[in-house]
Amino acid sequence: MRLGAHMPTAGGVWKALEHGRRLGCEAIQLFVKNNMQWRGRTPSSDDVQRFAICRSELPLVPVFGHTGYLINLAAPSSPNRDRSIQSLIHEIEIATELGIPFLVMHPGAHLGAGEPAGIQNVIGALTEVLSATRLSPVRIALENTAGQGTAIGSSIKQLVAIFDGVGNPSRMGFCLDTAHFFAAGYDIRQKKAWQAIVAEVQKCVGLEYVLACHLNDSKSELGSRVDRHAGIGQGKIGRDAFRHIVNEPAFRDLPACIETPKSPDLHEDIENLAILRSLRSRRAIPTAPERCALPMPVAKEKS
Repeated sequence: MRLGAHMPTAGGVWKALEHGRRLGCEAIQLFVKNNMQWRGRTPSSDDVQRFAICRSELPLVPVFGHTGYLINLAAPSSPNRDRSIQSLIHEIEIATELGIPFLVMHPGAHLGAGEPAGIQNVIGALTEVLSATRLSPVRIALENTAGQGTAIGSSIKQLVAIFDGVGNPSRMGFCLDTAHFFAAGYDIRQKKAWQAIVAEVQKCVGLEYVLACHLNDSKSELGSRVDRHAGIGQGKIGRDAFRHIVNEPAFRDLPACIETPKSPDLHEDIENLAILRSLRSRRAIPTAPERCALPMPVAKEKS
């Protein structure tokens, strides 16, 4: 796996790349806009140029985005669902301009409508979003969830139902989150359980549709359905479990980012990445990141 982290963008979206370079990230995840606003500021030409320059300095580092937390495509018809659709369209437009290949997204919560209705709501919303952005190459990577409250996506079966229902595989994919699997009841401390997840994804859609992983320990107990991340080895999953995860042969070149608690100086990210690297075998050292390749935005000279 290509080990990296979610990087902050305070001061400009390119800051995530500067932070990632300083930490030696092999992959970088970022928010393309404020994650707690429906609509963010559209990047200026200077923003795009600075991002392109920083991106060119990290040619072998996959960079991808994560959608804002307000987006809920599983919700019943409502003003907030309409805002969610428009917000996701806006994020795809920003990602397209920056040359970011995919956005990781939580499917959302059905808010009492029930799982089948929630899944159909996500399918309908994504179909509308992808149609509105049909000229964009940016993909949506559905992330498995802890199943907290009425959240959709706590099982691979649910994610596959959305993927199949949308019926647009060139614009879709998956992101696998370790803490969420554990909280949802998958005991990934056991190598066989992790291998079973990989095998199920392979059987249902194919591993080529796994676009990224999130490597997080869990403060919550197995099957608790509570989404609380912890540093690697500081939670209920434990350090040893990440050995068989980071050495998964099928995911050798997969970007894998931590989303663990951090201070402004990011020293926890440095420590967590060091732990993960110490668990990675020589055979698991990644090669070229072809899976995340996308033409990078070209920095234009100022006139």
